[in-house]
Amino acid sequence: MSARPRGWRPLLHGLHQWTGLSLGLIFVLLGLSGSWLAFYPELDQLLHPEQVATPGAGTIPLAPVVAALRAAEPGRPGPWRIELPRWEGAPIGARYYHPAETRERHFAPLMLTLDPHSLRLSRKYFWGEDPSTWIYDLHYTLLLGDLGQTLLGGVAGLLLLLLLSGLLLWWPHPGRWRGALSIKAGAVWKRRIYDWHVKPGVYTLVLMLPLTLTGLMLVVPHWFAPLVEGLGPVSRNYQAPAPAAGFVPGVDADQALAVALARFPGAELRWLETPSPTQGYWHLRLYQAGEPSRRFPGTHVWVDAASGHLLALRDPRQNTAGDTWLAWLHPLHNGEAFGLTGRIAICLSGLLPLLALLTGFIRWRHKRTSRARSARTIPGHP
Repeated sequence: MSARPRGWRPLLHGLHQWTGLSLGLIFVLLGLSGSWLAFYPELDQLLHPEQVATPGAGTIPLAPVVAALRAAEPGRPGPWRIELPRWEGAPIGARYYHPAETRERHFAPLMLTLDPHSLRLSRKYFWGEDPSTWIYDLHYTLLLGDLGQTLLGGVAGLLLLLLLSGLLLWWPHPGRWRGALSIKAGAVWKRRIYDWHVKPGVYTLVLMLPLTLTGLMLVVPHWFAPLVEGLGPVSRNYQAPAPAAGFVPGVDADQALAVALARFPGAELRWLETPSPTQGYWHLRLYQAGEPSRRFPGTHVWVDAASGHLLALRDPRQNTAGDTWLAWLHPLHNGEAFGLTGRIAICLSGLLPLLALLTGFIRWRHKRTSRARSARTIPGHP
C-alpha cells in the first residue's frame, strides 16, 4: 500500500471528507442507537420497574403462562410468541405479531410482560411506543419501514467505504508505523485533533469493519442471499397446512417442551410459539451450549399440538456453512457472541461515529479557515 499513486490522495480525501460530513449525523444516530441496543433488555427493565418480577425459584410451568395470556387477551387466539426470562427478576415477554390495531404499520406487534411467578400482567404496549423499540426501529429502518431498510443498506455500504478510505489515507510508509500508531504527548491542538480523529478508528478497525458488514447483511439480507446460499443450502423454518376448522390443541406447552427436551436433553427453552386456529403446532426455540446467541438460539423444535408427535427440528450442530454464517450475524453485530465483554465493546464502539464527526468537522473548519486566510493574503485578490 505504500506504493499507492500520490494522485489518488486528493480524490480519496475528498470522498472521505464529504461522505463523512454529509452522512455523519446518520452514522452518529446508528452508533448511539446501537450502543443502547447492546443492553436494551437491561435498560428497558430499568426504565420500567413495574415489570420487575417477584422472587421465585424453580422451573416456570408453561401451561399457566399460556392460559394467563389467553385470559388477558381473549380476543387474540394466537399464535403468541413467548420469551422466557434470562435472569432473576426479569419478566416473561410475549408478542402478538399481527394485532388489528397496527396492521397498517411496518412492524408493530402487541407486547406484554408477565411476572413469571404470579403471572400478573405488568406491561402492555405496541412495538414502537416505548424508548427501546422506537430506538430499534430507528436503528433498523430509520423509522421509514421497508424504504428505510433499503436506504440503510446504502448507508452501511458508504460507511464501509468511509472506513476503508480512512485506512488508506492513514496507511504509513515503511519505517513509520510507530509514529503512525502513537498519540503524541504535548502535541499542538491541531495534532491532537488529528490523533483523536484517526487513531480510535485505526485501533478499533478490527471491530468496526465486522460490525458494519454484519449490520449491512442484517438490514438487507436479500442482497447477500446468493452469496450465503453459495456457502451451503440455508435451512428453512417448518411450515404446515392450517389445521381443520374447530381445531383444539390436545397437547399443552409443558408436554411439548418434554418432547423437545427428549431430543435435546440439557437444552434451555428461550422462546415458545403457541398453536392457534391457523397453526396446529408448538414451535420451541432452545439454547444449546456453544451457540453464539443465547437470546436467539438456533435450535428449533416443532411439535404437533394435537398428537404431541415431533414434526421437525433444526439442530445447529448439523448446520451448513450458510446456516452458520447467518447464525453468527446478529450475535456478532450486538456483541453477544463474546458475552458481556463483547456487548461492552459494541456499546463503546457506538460512540466512535460521534467522536469522528466532531473531530472531522473541527479539522474541516480549520482547513477551510486557513485557506480563506491564505487567499486574502494573495496580492490583487478581491
